[in-house]
Amino acid sequence: MRVGVLGLQGDFREHLTVLRSLGVDARDVRTKEQLQELDGLIIPGGESTTIAYLLEKMGMLSALRERGAQGFPIYGTCAGMILLARELNDPYPENRIGLMDITVKRNAYGRQLDSFEVDLQIKHIGEFHAVFIRAPKIVRVGSEVEILAEHDGVPVLVRQKNLLASSFHPELTGDPRVHKYFLEMVARG
Repeated sequence: MRVGVLGLQGDFREHLTVLRSLGVDARDVRTKEQLQELDGLIIPGGESTTIAYLLEKMGMLSALRERGAQGFPIYGTCAGMILLARELNDPYPENRIGLMDITVKRNAYGRQLDSFEVDLQIKHIGEFHAVFIRAPKIVRVGSEVEILAEHDGVPVLVRQKNLLASSFHPELTGDPRVHKYFLEMVARG
């Protein structure tokens, strides 16, 4: 199984470390050609506008949109969730992959200083200590989207078929269970 982590910007190294600790052939992905060699992809946290700009510039945005629509597993954390969202509740729209039927508000939990950690109950996983950093908030969930975890009644981990998205950063916790859940999605293809 070959799983890529989009390495254009953000905390991609942390995701690669988790995947490699699980024995996965994890690859730093920076070109459209590298996407074709993968069984799944993680889009890390970072600056969503920068990642979107670089995806477009590298010719990867439409390729990801096309592959994702065909069932290619994609997991977006934080900024990656923003890129997967069909809609943004934001005055500054940007190009996105736009395949997941959710509406997201950027930085809705506050600024960097407002970052926090909390224990969540995650369906299929159990209790999980989650790290939220300038996290986006899901403000609408479509009928085909399964809510896997909530914080204060707001979805923070969701799945729609081959797509997984979280407001939090599981790669910063030392707990690989969310990554293992994604790897199971990839294995089922």
